[in-house]
Amino acid sequence: MTEQDSNDSRYDVVVVGGGAAGLSAALVLGRARHRTLVVDAGEPRNAPSAHMQGYLSRDGMPPAEFLALGREEIARYGVELVRDRVTDVARDFTVALERGGRVRARRLVVATGLKDEMPDVPGVAERFGRDVLHCPFCHGWEVRDEPFGVLASSAAGVHQALMVSRWSKDVTFFLHRVAEEELSDLDLRRLAAAGVDVVPGEVAALVVEDDRLTGVRMADGAVHSRSVVFVAPRPVPQTGLLERLGAEMDETPFGTYPVVDPNGLTSVPGVWAAGNAIGFSEQVVHAASGGYRAAAAIVGDLRMADLDAALGA
Repeated sequence: MTEQDSNDSRYDVVVVGGGAAGLSAALVLGRARHRTLVVDAGEPRNAPSAHMQGYLSRDGMPPAEFLALGREEIARYGVELVRDRVTDVARDFTVALERGGRVRARRLVVATGLKDEMPDVPGVAERFGRDVLHCPFCHGWEVRDEPFGVLASSAAGVHQALMVSRWSKDVTFFLHRVAEEELSDLDLRRLAAAGVDVVPGEVAALVVEDDRLTGVRMADGAVHSRSVVFVAPRPVPQTGLLERLGAEMDETPFGTYPVVDPNGLTSVPGVWAAGNAIGFSEQVVHAASGGYRAAAAIVGDLRMADLDAALGA
């Protein structure tokens, strides 16, 4: 990229992140005739998944195909996209890029998402997105009625076990490193009512045969036949840029995220956030909606700023 003093490096808006949220924001901004740059490191959260579900008219579409179509759409409106990573953002919205060079923006959209850290059990990370899953709304229909396992990361795993029992009547809840005493009486009664079997003891590994999950091996050597295992990854929000800009952050059980208004405006004037950068459960359809709302707010914000400047206000 060119240096910040060049007119070629000045943008109305720089969007950091080229997933559903970032591309949706860029589409709206491009259609509003704003010079927009998307900086995309090419590391979408849902890359391990073969398909995405629950997005009206795009149900079952591969995530890579969805993003490719989005990139084609924003290009039609003159939006620029570079494969790069933002390494720093100054208070004047000068954006430093990993491959060198700087660009300057009037407004920023941070759509950097999050990363999922898998439970430290052999086989889990390798099978994630295939037969190791985390969201029944995303994948439950496709694996319905198969023998499910749920690997507890904490006592909160009870909720996941109860939820996935909607999609299968054969669910086994592996406590792993969670003591049975950590479950409340209500937890146990609900699990029993849902027909969920509870297996205490540590899980040693997943059993894979012919590139197919076939079971869960316990530390004592016992193997439980399962063809699907649900896990709860630890979400790691990619919010370093927002923190460096001084955005107010909120610590939640699922990570630390920026405090935003309904349109994604952070506590830093001129900086919006969208998608998994603002919350763990922002699925593709939510992320796209959030990007749209942020962009629409930015269009209004820039319009009023330009008019006030013309009036000398």
